[in-house]
Amino acid sequence: MSDEGYLAGPRRLLSNALHAVKGDSTQSLVENFTSEMTLVAEGLCEDQAKLRTQLEDLERREDRDRQRLTEETDTIRSDLEADIHALSGRLDDLSARLGKLEAASAEASRKQEKKKRLGLDGLMRSLIVLAGIVCGAWVLVTILNLFKP
Repeated sequence: MSDEGYLAGPRRLLSNALHAVKGDSTQSLVENFTSEMTLVAEGLCEDQAKLRTQLEDLERREDRDRQRLTEETDTIRSDLEADIHALSGRLDDLSARLGKLEAASAEASRKQEKKKRLGLDGLMRSLIVLAGIVCGAWVLVTILNLFKP
């Protein structure tokens, strides 16, 4: 006897046992499983298509938002540069005006010092002339008193 003869019995026994357990509805079970798996696969495909569409929408929205932000940033940057340029010009103008005011203030201060100095000099001259007049008058009165009987 060959090995196949020994195995034929157990194979038949296993086949009969499987047939008894499975019954005749194996084909219908396979068809049910296949149809349910097809339904699941179709659902997954639809979900994947929806997700792909949502991803494309998000990418478009992100690109649009990125472009808008870039434009706003460029606008703000150009506005800031213009403001900086204007403020720089105004600062230069104010610096020039401040320099002129400082020069005018220094000139006015010099003139005031000169006037003050001239005022003191003039006062001293006036006092000297007044003292001379008083002394002259005293000398004159003294001489006149000498000639008086």
